[in-house]
Amino acid sequence: MVNYRYLGNSGLKISEITYGNWLTHGSQVENDAATACVRAALDAGISTFDTADVYANTKAEQVLGDALKGERRESLEIFTKVYWPTGPGGPNDTGLSRKHIMESINGSLTRLGTDYVDLYQAHRFDTETPLEETMQAFADIVRQGKALYIGVSEWTADQIRAGHALSKELGFQLISSQPQYSMLWRVIEDEVVPTSAELGISQIVWSPVAQGVLTGKYAPGAELPAGSRATDEKGGANMIKRFLDDDVLRRVQELKPVADELDLSLAQLAVAWVLQNKNVAAALIGASRPEQVAENVKASGVVIPDELLTKIDTILGDVVERDASKTAETAPKGRVA
Repeated sequence: MVNYRYLGNSGLKISEITYGNWLTHGSQVENDAATACVRAALDAGISTFDTADVYANTKAEQVLGDALKGERRESLEIFTKVYWPTGPGGPNDTGLSRKHIMESINGSLTRLGTDYVDLYQAHRFDTETPLEETMQAFADIVRQGKALYIGVSEWTADQIRAGHALSKELGFQLISSQPQYSMLWRVIEDEVVPTSAELGISQIVWSPVAQGVLTGKYAPGAELPAGSRATDEKGGANMIKRFLDDDVLRRVQELKPVADELDLSLAQLAVAWVLQNKNVAAALIGASRPEQVAENVKASGVVIPDELLTKIDTILGDVVERDASKTAETAPKGRVA
């Protein structure tokens, strides 16, 4: 079963394995399979579910809401996000303007079939809306009871600091950051994590298995497995390309003895690894089959000894991306229309 951790400097506890439906519900996976995965998550003790309005252009929220129908709402933590374009793509169907945020929260609540979300997250930083306008809208949503807490995703350390200062002024809690983080992608460690720890903000990390590369299923010099994410142009093929280098893939294979020593699969080792970071409250995992959920949950509660953490660093060496500037580099430079 899954362990639980506090999210930021708040009293909210979440499951340290959190179920996310970015690349699955409403797009790659049929509704019945998606519902089976959600049931498997609940059976494994996962109480925290993360989605976003943009996933499958709002369909993922609907599928998650349907899958959770009949569950005791108070026993769940439901997270969603706002920023990316939704709907027909009109001029105000994107960003973090007051208009888009206020309309988006209402749409999300309807699709999820709930009166409130536990965490509402700014899915990216909006360079074209005053931060004061964005944070005031979030403050009003909290006061209306439509969201209990506020978080951000893929914000730089400076953006997090500015947002946190405004949240304090406006009387609500900014408690989380949702960045990409894995053994191979550690760009948050030098700036985002120390800033967040200082401010009482936790990380909810996505792609802990580096879009599947850290499962070991991609072998150096081999054909890409049929039906894998790397072959799915709609399901993240572009994102995974950066890791599909023979040197990276060879080193991932060399992690197998480390995983064996802990009686873990490579995927479980990858999820357990991100959870060793004290500033990480949860690792987001997705699934297209219920058994994948059961396997990932085995990473909860694992303690990786320091000598094995050092061994992992030695094996991966210079293929690890650590450049803190990558957070800003990979962010949209202007509002995405």
